[in-house]
Amino acid sequence: MPALLPVVQAQSQLLALARPLAIENVPLAAAAGRWAAADIEALRTQPYADLSAMDGYAIRFADLPGPWRVIGESAAGRAFTGEAEPGDSVRIFTGAPLPGGTDTVLVQEEAARDGGRLSLAGEGPGHRGRNVRRRGLDFSEDDLLVRAGDRLTPAVLALLGTAGHGTLPVRRKVRVAIAATGDELVPPGSLIGPAQLPETNRLMLAAQLADLPVELIDLGILPDRQDALEAAFRAVGADLLVTSGGASVGDHDLVQPALRAVGATIDFWRVALRPGKPMMAGRLGGMLVLGLPGNPVSAFVTTQLFVRPLAAALSGAADPLPRTRRAVLGEPLAPNGDRTDYLRAEQRGGAVFASTIQDSSMLRTLARATCLIVREPGAAAAVSGDSVEILDIA
Repeated sequence: MPALLPVVQAQSQLLALARPLAIENVPLAAAAGRWAAADIEALRTQPYADLSAMDGYAIRFADLPGPWRVIGESAAGRAFTGEAEPGDSVRIFTGAPLPGGTDTVLVQEEAARDGGRLSLAGEGPGHRGRNVRRRGLDFSEDDLLVRAGDRLTPAVLALLGTAGHGTLPVRRKVRVAIAATGDELVPPGSLIGPAQLPETNRLMLAAQLADLPVELIDLGILPDRQDALEAAFRAVGADLLVTSGGASVGDHDLVQPALRAVGATIDFWRVALRPGKPMMAGRLGGMLVLGLPGNPVSAFVTTQLFVRPLAAALSGAADPLPRTRRAVLGEPLAPNGDRTDYLRAEQRGGAVFASTIQDSSMLRTLARATCLIVREPGAAAAVSGDSVEILDIA
């Protein structure tokens, strides 16, 4: 029996197998949630000119305290095209370019206008350039805005659109095939006979991947027959095959023998974590394979720790692994054993509370959880108020 592989080592070995997929250029809206496949620079300068940050009057600071002649108007999209001379002012609106010859904006609350004559009605701007957004304040043409591997979040998409981009380079979507194995499994909502069980791991896994750029291929529920498994695995055309169930060593755990029979290599099997120890990773031709345990909580946790990061890495993410944070423990915890433990927990009143039931088949406990408390092998007993490491879950 192979030794248990530490979680960090298993993640490292798994990500070493990932080769980012081919690059494609997609419209901005289609790039949401994906990762940049190349460094991206600004194609234009923003603001493109000195712009007014307020409604008021464009003036020359040296002309204070006035008065001024009003010679025109500048609005966003309708710039004043003339040149202001000393003593001139131009009515200006937020976002409009400053006319030539002006350098400051007198806000309208501090201005008094009588026809074409403008005078100061307050303290006025305190320095040259007041209430002006200078050209290039946000970015300049050729500035590096996004690095390859950065996530294309809503704000980043807005930045790149403003920088002049209409399409972006990303990795193509990951084709992920999902299969459940087990003669006892039936689709949710079906009539359930003796010793049968609704199969929900595929549904759960698909939902866990919903925010990633993947195309799902549902292989359905596969029977506990090696010939059927071999036939299904041979026919898969995907970048990643994920199975649930049948990954251990029982008489009916046939996923690993079936994979080997069709030419797969197993890179590792059995990881030092709880829940999810019997997880398996390998390759079948150009396709990566992850065999998850059939217990639903184990499947959920291993998807968070391995499936999601692998899909992100194939998509070109520079930092695909989930990140933990510190939180205050709200109740005592017993000493941990020799595996990294991921306790289902809830966050309440600024603290985290582990469920009293941590069995890997308990979906009700998982459904209430908002995070996983991560306990390293051999961790000492903890008391309420201690700082613990947690992994947020959706």
